[in-house]
Order: sequence, then C-alpha cells, then structure tokens
Amino acid sequence: MNPEPKRYVHLARCKDRNGIVAKLSGYLYENGASIAESNHYKDNATNLFYMRTVFVDENAAARPIDVWKDGFDMIARHFDMDWEIHDDSVKPRLLIAVSKFGHCLHDLLHRWKAGLLPVEIAGVVSNHEDMRSFVEWNGLDYHHLPVTKDSRAEQEARIRALVDEHNVDLVVLARYMQILSEEMCRFLAGRCINIHHSFLPSFKGAKPYHQAHMRGVKMIGATAHYVTTDLDEGPIIEQDAMRVSHALTAEQLVNVGRDVECAVLARAVAWHAERRVIMNGQKTVVFATQ
Repeated sequence: MNPEPKRYVHLARCKDRNGIVAKLSGYLYENGASIAESNHYKDNATNLFYMRTVFVDENAAARPIDVWKDGFDMIARHFDMDWEIHDDSVKPRLLIAVSKFGHCLHDLLHRWKAGLLPVEIAGVVSNHEDMRSFVEWNGLDYHHLPVTKDSRAEQEARIRALVDEHNVDLVVLARYMQILSEEMCRFLAGRCINIHHSFLPSFKGAKPYHQAHMRGVKMIGATAHYVTTDLDEGPIIEQDAMRVSHALTAEQLVNVGRDVECAVLARAVAWHAERRVIMNGQKTVVFATQ
C-alpha cells in the first residue's frame, strides 16, 4: 500500500512585484507538486503581498522538506521574501494555561479529543489546582505553578522551561488570569494567544459581564489575539459578537459571553495550527476557511 503523498504549507510575505505567484507555482509544477490550496492578499497601504500555498508532493519518492526549502530559498532571495514552510502532517504542540474558569479549557480539550483541533497538547499549566482532575482525566500532565507578586519571576521561569522542555509551539491563555511580564511576552512573541471580552472595553476589572448587565448592553463579544507587551492590544486573530436582551440575568449574560469566548478562541487556535495566520505589523492576515 502506497503511503499518503506529503503535504506542505508555504507562507510568504514580501513587497508586491509582478511574477511572484507565477514563479512559485512554476517551481512547484517543475518539481512534481500539485497545489491543493492557494490564497493571496495585497495590502495596498503598505504594498505588501501575502501568500499561503498548500501543495502535495506527487513524486514517487517524496522529497525531504530540506530539498523543498533549498528551492524556495532561491525564490525568496529573488523577491526579498520572508517565508516559511511546514510539513502539514506535523501538528503544533500546545501548552494551555488556565486559572479557575474552565470553559475555554473544556472546549479546547473536547475539540482536541474529537479530532477537530489539529494539535498535540503537551500539558496544562495553572496557578490553581481546580482543573487538575479534569485535565488528568483527559490523560494530560497538569503543572500546578502557584504565583504571588514576589514569586512571579520564578513561576514564569518554570513555564519557560516547560515550553523548551516539551518543544511547545504555541501557548494558549485559556482564561489564565495573570498578566505576563514583559520578559515573558518577548519570550513568547508570535506564539501565545489570549482570549478576552473585547466588546466590553468600558468594563474593566472584576466581573465585566455583571458590569455590562448593569449598563444594559445589547451586544457582547470576545477577541482572540497574540500576546504582546501592550496589555490586550496584540494583533487580532478572530472576533465575534452576540446580540443580547434586557431580559437576560447577569448569570445568563456570563454564559452567553463564555460561549462566544470558547468559539472565538477555538477558531484562532485552529487557524494558527493550520498556518493560516501571517503577521502584518500590528495586524494579521488570516486566510480562514469561513
């Protein structure tokens, strides 16, 4: 029985010039590959061109990824291109961070167990013990790392060690209720996703949904974004909102908000894992499937 053909994902960003798509697609054709998916976008404000290509190696003996890299490197030098290539069969490794609210963690693990999230989960880290039994029931390691103002540096050093030890590609803050230090943000630059209630910008601090209920809001939502040193202002990956009614209680509003948070975070994690996100300064280009 012949093995499945190898699939690769190629991402590119460069100044827009004639011939970029033709050069890349021609290289793939000449080397026995077929294009399974192709997405392009030109940012007119910056004259930057973005491209995501999924291709299948149709050769009888699949070429190693390093061989493909050599060819793409020649194209990249010609166009002064930032680029990367990934073996589509290699799933990114996640470390999930959580505190006491478990709805996003529960949702992510359900999707992972059901085969709906193309990742490997290296473990879960928390500053509380609340989620241990659920995480270990799912067969995952649980790392309890309590933190105080005086122990923050030591606790974050232990998280960084876990990232390195387990070859983690992405850290997901699934309602992890701790502000990361600037050092930690720089360490995780481009590989840490957070979720927060973006459509409630006026309601900061504790119990934002209860504050929103007191003000009679008509719409609530959530944003998934990359973590940067600017608190809750990193490049946005996904957002969604849901209309709500004055008839909802504060507790019902919390439940609606949590549903939105789960859906938004899951889409952001999946798109990152599928290599559909390319950075565009303080923004992102997301070649999503919906």
